[in-house]
Amino acid sequence: MKRTHHCSQLRRDDVGKTVSLVGWIESIRDHGGILFIDLRDREGLTQVKANPNSNDNNFNALVNSLKDESVIAISGQVEARSEENVNSNLPTGEIEVDVSEILVHNLSETPPFPIDDEKGDRVNEDLRLTYRYLDLRRNKMRNILRLRSNTNKAIRGYMDEFGFTEVETPTLFKSTPEGAREYLVPSRIQPGHFYALPQSPQQYKQMLMVGGIERYYQIARCYRDEDGRADRQPEFTQLDIEISFVDREEMYSLIEGLMQRVWKETMGIDIPKSFPRMSFNDAMNRFGIDKPDTRFEMELQDFSAVFESSSFKVFSGTIKSGGVVKALKAPGLADVTQGEMKNLEDSAKSLGAKGLAFIKVENGEWKSPIVKFFSDEEKQALQEGLAIEDGDIVFFAASEWEQACTILGRIRLDCAELLKKRGKLSFPVDQYNFLWVTEFPLMTYEEEEGRYVASHHPFTAPVPEDIELLDTDPKAVRGQHYDLVLNGVELGGGSIRIHQTDVQRKVFQDVLQIPEDVVQSRFGYMLEAFKYGAPPHGGIAFGLDRLVMILAGMNSIRDVIAFPKTQKGQCLMTESPSPVTDRQLKDLHIMTTILEEEPV
Repeated sequence: MKRTHHCSQLRRDDVGKTVSLVGWIESIRDHGGILFIDLRDREGLTQVKANPNSNDNNFNALVNSLKDESVIAISGQVEARSEENVNSNLPTGEIEVDVSEILVHNLSETPPFPIDDEKGDRVNEDLRLTYRYLDLRRNKMRNILRLRSNTNKAIRGYMDEFGFTEVETPTLFKSTPEGAREYLVPSRIQPGHFYALPQSPQQYKQMLMVGGIERYYQIARCYRDEDGRADRQPEFTQLDIEISFVDREEMYSLIEGLMQRVWKETMGIDIPKSFPRMSFNDAMNRFGIDKPDTRFEMELQDFSAVFESSSFKVFSGTIKSGGVVKALKAPGLADVTQGEMKNLEDSAKSLGAKGLAFIKVENGEWKSPIVKFFSDEEKQALQEGLAIEDGDIVFFAASEWEQACTILGRIRLDCAELLKKRGKLSFPVDQYNFLWVTEFPLMTYEEEEGRYVASHHPFTAPVPEDIELLDTDPKAVRGQHYDLVLNGVELGGGSIRIHQTDVQRKVFQDVLQIPEDVVQSRFGYMLEAFKYGAPPHGGIAFGLDRLVMILAGMNSIRDVIAFPKTQKGQCLMTESPSPVTDRQLKDLHIMTTILEEEPV
């Protein structure tokens, strides 16, 4: 029985035709002995009518054995529904198929949860992931995977138009532990040696530039052995791009065009042709984070000059020791509960704060344990600088600059969530605030390690006018790095790369203080390649899962990945990871030791 139509195609013009459909039974309704079946395939739904009151006992038995989610094929004649039975919510709602023949491909047992968009969303996520193949039958999940496919199609079409070559790079790489923890793969034929699964194709794509490819891209699988969260998976997909003879302005233009293409082809939405830009320092000063959500204001303000000589020693002492005092106004949040305030304080403490100073303004009165230490001039400066109104609350952070910014940046986002719950803050569904964040510091100093580390990765080129500072003040060197941020989510990041052997070696050894033998073992082939005419080049990589998550309006990348892992890195459907046999371990020349956890 061959399918003649999908379950979304039949209309009133098809009345009288004999058709064949295949799919899953979404529901069965018995109306006076006549069964009405909603038959579903990947395209949609058609109502079919099965009348078991015939002389064919086999047909009767077959019809009466049907259950929800069974897979069947049917043949029959298309009929028009009566006016009162038309379903205007269904594209096929004006017709039904009167069944003359049924073929049962597979009878289903009762599913562990409803195959329904609304009810399915309320099902425990672990249960949905255990039976992911059932979860994927839901229209919502099927549409998300189609959206993801269309996103890939739009990307490939755009990259092809701009002369890019799609190149697949290896997934068995060498260990270069300079970023997140890697997944290691033991080699059977090289005992004691390991591959690493790539965190990104970074070094391979730079070798492609040395190889003269000039314009490369790849929709690449990448791996990081990190703790899970809503926007992180141990295996993920990124759009990886590298270009020779490119500068930052050309990169911005290319990527802005790509985003326009993706949004237009997948959502039918026109987004701006160019995106605003903001330096790292400006983003931290104003929003307390390097991926600011600019859909709402609530900007941080610096009051260090105001409190430099304050009688409130916590503030003035911090300023004298080189720190800053910053403040944030959350409008209309003076009604924060004791429990909510405790959560805000815990957020601040998790970032190194000793507490969370605040001022509530209620009924014209400033309420706070610290306000008694403020002079009239200091209060006036706060009033004017923050435009404080009744019902507002003001939070403070007094610390080293970056820590103070980060603390209030977290509080800003937490306050936004509280205001959303109160209905005091909302965003249009189609509001997409793109933003380039630029001029990141090339290096950061790790107190515990007593050395500088690369802010992003050690292949980022410094801003040309800052190269001389590598010898005298590495922390002041800006990198030619850029991140694309959307509604507070980092979509991707990249940089112009170092392409000279002497500069790359200087960064490795003189600044990052990586021993020469380690540099040679990890990056020797790259330094060697740069000797043979490496072109200037740069690139960028986007988290494709995050991109589709935003397009689909979801809050977790697990919802846009066909078979995701849990936060513990497990696939509940296949029960992996799982133990392996002693023979397998012996072949790999390794053994395992499970350490017992110490009692708490």
